[in-house]
Amino acid sequence: MEDFTINEMLAMQNKLQEKYRGKWEPITPEAGKNKLLWMVGEVGEVIDIVKKNGDQKASQDPELRRSLVEELSDVLMYYNDVLLCYGITAEELKNAYTEKYERNLTRW
Repeated sequence: MEDFTINEMLAMQNKLQEKYRGKWEPITPEAGKNKLLWMVGEVGEVIDIVKKNGDQKASQDPELRRSLVEELSDVLMYYNDVLLCYGITAEELKNAYTEKYERNLTRW
């Protein structure tokens, strides 16, 4: 299986945004807050699956696992919309992530 890159996800989100232009809220910095709120709602749906079914069942039961992965996909879709709203590139994200990772390696 190949890696699924941030650039691929951003391209897919751009395609969805183009398809639903005029129906969906446009991708602008002002919409970033709303996208974050929608993303948090999707995180809540992920938590509900685990909370209601337990960690083991949510990860091992095929139907629940499909639901878990689908809801996590929704989280990622809104996450990528947030990146688009604020014009954050995959390169910027990688640099920030790597810097934070390096800092965390020396924290404790």
